[in-house]
Amino acid sequence: MKVKNKSLKSLDQFIDEKIGVKGTQLREEFETEFDAFKLGVLIQQAREDKGLTQEQLANLAGTNKSYISKLERNLKDIRFSTLQRIINDGLGGHLDISIKFK
Repeated sequence: MKVKNKSLKSLDQFIDEKIGVKGTQLREEFETEFDAFKLGVLIQQAREDKGLTQEQLANLAGTNKSYISKLERNLKDIRFSTLQRIINDGLGGHLDISIKFK
């Protein structure tokens, strides 16, 4: 029988303690930044899965390598129209958007 380590915490518990609980200003800022970070990671993973360099993706999407690099490192905000071009034209994918209420 497995014994649970009572000192282990879930990711949600850890974030609650270190950043703050949901609904606090600091937590909301963290969640927003984390969403942007996830978008950059998703773009990078999709690019790598397609076997494209940043420069190749930039050329296909009508932007430049520096812009793609900054997106992947969460250093640049992205316009919706540019995101569509990167996904549709650059990666050959389809952008699926949804709205979720808390």
